[in-house]
Amino acid sequence: MKTAVPCYYHLDVEVSPERVGQVSRILAAHIRHWDLDNLVDPVCRGAEMLLRAIDAHATDKRTSIEMWWNGQHLITAFGGDDPDLRPDQDLRACLADIAAMSDGWGCCAADTGAKIIWFSQRARAGQRVPLVPTAPAPTLRTGLEVPRTERVAALAGDHVPVGSR
Repeated sequence: MKTAVPCYYHLDVEVSPERVGQVSRILAAHIRHWDLDNLVDPVCRGAEMLLRAIDAHATDKRTSIEMWWNGQHLITAFGGDDPDLRPDQDLRACLADIAAMSDGWGCCAADTGAKIIWFSQRARAGQRVPLVPTAPAPTLRTGLEVPRTERVAALAGDHVPVGSR
């Protein structure tokens, strides 16, 4: 049985019309490297829509793109610090298209004030594979010796069950 290894990719981009195709090819290469060929088209189509919308509406053209594969979903997120970009108004048509072509999507603000737009594509039933288990991390805590060599003193004296008197 084939197992899936959780994957992560991060890319910082200065958005321009020429860069849209380049970024799409970069994302496609990583998705194919993760053996998710069937997710290339929907993810790249969504990424291109968002990049074009950012190019058309944002004053700050810098954005960060992150992709996570968890064995069942490929999540793609775009984050930018443009205070003037309002996803609910400027990107309404783009977000409607993203919602129609993805299995899930959302928009939120980060603690830093950045806006994050994400969408996910689910691996279909035949493509779902279990994650590779990770070894537990060693801890610095020490455990009690079992069995104990010392008796624990009773706090309330000898205990006699109620029904035995």
